[in-house]
Amino acid sequence: MININVQEAKTHLSRYLDQVEAGEVIVLCRHNQPIAELRAVQPSAATKPKRVAGLLKGQVHWDADTFAPMTLEEVAEFDSAPLFPPTGEA
Repeated sequence: MININVQEAKTHLSRYLDQVEAGEVIVLCRHNQPIAELRAVQPSAATKPKRVAGLLKGQVHWDADTFAPMTLEEVAEFDSAPLFPPTGEA
């Protein structure tokens, strides 16, 4: 455990953070009185697992024409649709 004053911590914070990452505990002092501890954060079970690319490979299926270009009728219907649904205000 290392005791340092606040000014020292402000001046060399990066160096002390490296030591904390390496497992050291640092006690911050003001007028030689301990006021805080710096210690590494332990990973908790609540942290999200890393996302895996292709996790659903082979489980998601589309119809053959899902990404086919729209027909002229579909384009006309799409273009004539209101931008926002009506709100009921007159």
